[in-house]
Amino acid sequence: MSGHSKWHNIKGKKQAEDAKRGKIFTKVGKEVTIAARVGGASPESNPRLRSAIEKAKAAGMPNDNIKRALMRGTGELQDGTVIEELTYEGYGPNGVAILVDVTSDNKNRTSAEIRKVFSKFGGNMGEQGCVAWMFNPVGKIVLKNTNLSEDEAYDIAGLIEAQDVQQEGDQFALIVGPTDLYKAKDILDEKKIETESADQIKVPTTTIKLTGDEAIRMLKLISDLEDHDDVDEVYANFDISDEEIEAFYNSN
Repeated sequence: MSGHSKWHNIKGKKQAEDAKRGKIFTKVGKEVTIAARVGGASPESNPRLRSAIEKAKAAGMPNDNIKRALMRGTGELQDGTVIEELTYEGYGPNGVAILVDVTSDNKNRTSAEIRKVFSKFGGNMGEQGCVAWMFNPVGKIVLKNTNLSEDEAYDIAGLIEAQDVQQEGDQFALIVGPTDLYKAKDILDEKKIETESADQIKVPTTTIKLTGDEAIRMLKLISDLEDHDDVDEVYANFDISDEEIEAFYNSN
């Protein structure tokens, strides 16, 4: 989708910078905790936990931190911290639909802070369900090899019966059904095909074109939401040109 590939690449750069500062440890640690709580402490039988641990290690998170996060999820570590998964919904400039997935140990604080970010850039939070229907859940696997040809990417997609193949910069992303993500990841692992990431995402069914000041406000809103420590992912149905996104990133 126009605009989204460029934003994905920029997010990758931002996440790399976050990793250097250790900021990403908070986010991946909470994902390990949630995954362990929902599916158990064994990565072999809990693909979500396996994926979360892979992300934590890729970010350079120390093994002791990963272990504590896992123990917090299983209840072995009782420190009074209760982490919840929440989704906030709202609107940005020109009625752009926005979904914000968070993991929080204080939902009242998080809700107030997310609402403040929306308001800061002319958006507003809405009621639960107001925009969720505009997004479809899918699994997304980004291949690590940056030297793949399009034919090679499609051959790999055939192995996992991917629904779609998307090129994002010098990498290819494979789109699978929401329940097929971890099965597809296991197949690629068995074939020794390296992946950059494997995530459940939400794809908008329609988009809204933004330009000029509205595009800038939208990108500032998304950027501030993604910078929040409790925010895991932000999904929006904006359509902004690659040139405007690049200009925004270079000026910030």
